[in-house]
Amino acid sequence: MPLPRRGGEPRLAGARVVRTSLPRATPRSPKRVGRGAPLLSHAQRLTRRRHSSEQAPPEPEQADFRSGKRLQERAGGDAKDLQHTPAAGMGSRQRASGAEEVVIPCASDSDSGSIDLQLNNLEDSQKDTTNDDFADLNISDISGLTQAPHPNSLRSLTFQAPFNEDNVETLVQSIQEVLRGELKGESEKLKFLRSLSALSQTLHYDETTESFVHRHMAEIVHILSVLVQEEPLDCLSSMVRQELFVTITDFSYQDMNLLFGSEDREDLLGLTIKSVLSLPAISTPTQLPHTGSSQSSHPEQKDLSQSGPEEASSAGAGADPLQEHWQTGIEPATWARADPRQGTPQEQCLYRQMFQAFSVMLQSLVVKDPHLENFDNIFKHMEPWLQSDKDHERERATTIMSQILKCLSSYLNLKLPLQFQNLGHLVALMALLCGDPVKEVAEEAAEGTHYLLHITMKLKYVTQDKDNGKSLKEILKKCRELLGHYSIKQFYSCPFKIVQVFEVFLDSQELRQFIMTTLDSLKSLPHPCTQQTAGELLITLMKHAEDRFEKVPEIIGVICARLSVITLPSVRQQIVNTVSLFISRPKYTDTVLSHLLCHPVPFDRHLAELWRTLNVELSKTTWVLWRLLRKLQKCHDVTTQEKMAYVAVAATDALYEVLMGNRLREAAFRLFPQLLMALLIQIHHSVGLTMSDVSIPSGLYAGQEIPTEVTPLCFAIQATKTLLLRTLCWQEFSIMEKNDGWTLLRGECHLQGVFLLANALLERSHVFACKTMYLLVPLINRGNDKHKLTSAGFFVELLRSPVAKRLPRLYSTVRLKDWLYDENKLFKILALRGLRNLVRHREMREDIKSVVPCILDSLHESDERIVLLAIQILMQLVKTLDSTTLASMMKILFSLFGDVRHGIHRLSMTLFGAAVKAVKHTDKKCVENHVLESLVPLLLFSQDDNDEIAQESRRVLTLCAQFLKWKLPREVYCKDPLYIKPNEVRRLCKFFGEKSKGKINILDQTLMYSRDPKLPIRRTAVLFIGLLSKYMDPSELKMKGTDWIENDLRELLQDPEPSLRIIASQALFRIQRVGSQPESQKAVCRLRKLFSCLHS
Repeated sequence: MPLPRRGGEPRLAGARVVRTSLPRATPRSPKRVGRGAPLLSHAQRLTRRRHSSEQAPPEPEQADFRSGKRLQERAGGDAKDLQHTPAAGMGSRQRASGAEEVVIPCASDSDSGSIDLQLNNLEDSQKDTTNDDFADLNISDISGLTQAPHPNSLRSLTFQAPFNEDNVETLVQSIQEVLRGELKGESEKLKFLRSLSALSQTLHYDETTESFVHRHMAEIVHILSVLVQEEPLDCLSSMVRQELFVTITDFSYQDMNLLFGSEDREDLLGLTIKSVLSLPAISTPTQLPHTGSSQSSHPEQKDLSQSGPEEASSAGAGADPLQEHWQTGIEPATWARADPRQGTPQEQCLYRQMFQAFSVMLQSLVVKDPHLENFDNIFKHMEPWLQSDKDHERERATTIMSQILKCLSSYLNLKLPLQFQNLGHLVALMALLCGDPVKEVAEEAAEGTHYLLHITMKLKYVTQDKDNGKSLKEILKKCRELLGHYSIKQFYSCPFKIVQVFEVFLDSQELRQFIMTTLDSLKSLPHPCTQQTAGELLITLMKHAEDRFEKVPEIIGVICARLSVITLPSVRQQIVNTVSLFISRPKYTDTVLSHLLCHPVPFDRHLAELWRTLNVELSKTTWVLWRLLRKLQKCHDVTTQEKMAYVAVAATDALYEVLMGNRLREAAFRLFPQLLMALLIQIHHSVGLTMSDVSIPSGLYAGQEIPTEVTPLCFAIQATKTLLLRTLCWQEFSIMEKNDGWTLLRGECHLQGVFLLANALLERSHVFACKTMYLLVPLINRGNDKHKLTSAGFFVELLRSPVAKRLPRLYSTVRLKDWLYDENKLFKILALRGLRNLVRHREMREDIKSVVPCILDSLHESDERIVLLAIQILMQLVKTLDSTTLASMMKILFSLFGDVRHGIHRLSMTLFGAAVKAVKHTDKKCVENHVLESLVPLLLFSQDDNDEIAQESRRVLTLCAQFLKWKLPREVYCKDPLYIKPNEVRRLCKFFGEKSKGKINILDQTLMYSRDPKLPIRRTAVLFIGLLSKYMDPSELKMKGTDWIENDLRELLQDPEPSLRIIASQALFRIQRVGSQPESQKAVCRLRKLFSCLHS
């Protein structure tokens, strides 16, 4: 009675192989693969395809299971026996060991023309589910998917009698001898491997054997590793390698895994894969003509390499193509690429058998793999070969992976938890291979992708959230719609269609795997078309799954790292488009920008090109530019920071690159006010800084030296220039160039540069200016002082615009009044500039009059700019002021006469004259004293060496004389120095002395200016003192005395200027003479004058 197999699972038959240049053996039972067993007959193969249950007749036991004759019969029987006995279709090991033969269903021959994915397992599981959402879901209706036979539809198993104890003992002893010694020669190695294989057949009924294998597992794995390593990597016809694969397969079917479970077993798996995939290329048809009985798997066999050419080639000669197709399962017209390396027919046949044994070995590992743990390990080892730069290695790996996927799809019985977590990675690799430049690789990958789609459907069904059943139903419906548009067998010519189909099944983590794997392929320099495929996959995936990505920074990081190796312009643009899609989605915008800004500045040419060529939809450009701008603005909102944030510098450089690219020009127009102000504020923050003053993230430059010419300021200046040019502000740019505006912005006079640019913008681009003013209304109070000063400086200059009249009082005069009391003098200056601009609008003057007291207080400031601005404002308001305010103002202005700062000196006299003219007739008494007190100063300053001051003094003096209704002598308007014209001086002194008598002490005023720092003023004042004494009231002089005058004049005798010393000595003499003259003499002098008048 046949014994059931251990584990109860079926053995794997060789799957029908799709067209490829790699040699494959004819599908057969795994135990016959590589043993030299004859082919099944045509009828037997058809019977297998129909999943018949015929049993193979048992053979009598052999005491010597490796005896010569039986081995020869098993390995190389006559080809004619294939047509005469059913037993010929059985593997030699079944006949020798009595183990059962398991027949595995092969896929139909139409597989290569359509997807042929078996979904019946998924349908069966659907029928059992309690979820009503899937009651009406028929996945088999999906276009291109055909149901394959269920894995349980297998041939019945045939068993032979087990080994007796003596045979088992003999096997164990022979294996132990090898474990204690070493293998020498190919024959010993083959004997050892076949002994292990035979011993594996006893595991299901002999516990002693099982215990022996478990105890010596590490030693067995070590010996197998040694055998693999000893095989030359340039040998295509290694019998030991083939036998080793079959041995591992036999153990796998007995649930004894030699390739998984420990580190040394994992190493063995890697060695076996490398030993096959790294073999040299061989030029051969996809399926070599099968040599049947002429091949040998034992030393005792006939060596075909010793036979003649006719004998060696007769095995495949004259074969009928149709018959060959039935025997091999492959269209005979498919051939590989030409290669100078040519193996003999025998080598090619042995290579084909070895390769098929290797394939079956790997497939046997996934036949019973409910958690996909084995498949995960196999994929990890296959991955580097699937991405190999060598065509033949990549072709072999793709063929093997396609066969593994087909096998897995046929025997898939998933259970949680699943160990395979690299679905996105695998899908990406297969998609890339579908676009491989080697046609055979692309076709193999396309077929493997068909099976992967079936696996993915089952996998997603098993792992789905039961509460999310409706979502899976919608996904499958979408998949059905996609597949209805085209045949899936076109995957190899249109790999981007894989993205459209698989995208609906991949979760966010798998999408990340897909895109990371695709990005890694961009470094595939030997094959530019791989870059092209990767670019298409990326852009397609982004368009279809734009909102389901995770770990976007990691993706962007890989993209940036790959930019330098992408050689094709079209691929570079696709990568840029991928980044553009990421950055244009609000969900990812800030994340992508943050990562792109974490690169050394100035950006390298690849990253600069990315910034310049961003291809964002027109409707999204403003959003992207705005978010980039916000990165910069947030740095300015920080009130205190020791160092400048690196993001501010990087964002400035990014803005420069974006504006240089001109792709976001429309957005630059829309955001011009925000961009301009942010860049001006950045310039202000950057003045005087170097990169050492920037908080650079650790490791960013990785040992690179930052050029000394690179500073935060240079990025801000060039970005501002580019903004003006890109927004057609050419005239403003020209004004800045001609007036050294950029130099002003770079230095301590930053605000002067801001004023210049604001005025240029107001004159040439009034629309931009108005938009900027409205923007600045809320922006002024943000950030630190530099932020506020730049904003306020631009704002106050724009108040000249008529639009400023529409601003609420709170944002105009009230705000400016607050700044007048600010401790920072710069804010006072800005407030006065703003008031000066507002006062130009007549409608605003009434509001501004309320701040006149503050403006008058500003006249006492030591800062020249503040005083000048206050005077300029008062000049506009002087006609609207009342007499009391005018009197207060004239008193303050009088104190500014003679100020060493020429601007203040001149403008104070000008404003004084305007105030005199503004006084109403009824209010003259209020200001008359101020006017009288100004006469002597104005007369003296008419002798100033500064022509503007002298001229203005004469003009204002004339206004004062008109106010007093005096007619000034013409000598007042003499432009020559008075000290050289004593007669004119006498007449002037006589005029002012007589007119001022009893009103002001003109001598006191004149004496004050004898200490003036300007020589012309001192000289004229001293000259006037001497002459005015003659016209002074003697009683007044006698009452006060002349000592105080004489003392001042004596000090002037020490002056270094000779002319002044002479004039001072003359004045001193006159004063002394007037002071010492007796009263009688004075009376006589008066009488003489009287008589002379009567006589005349």
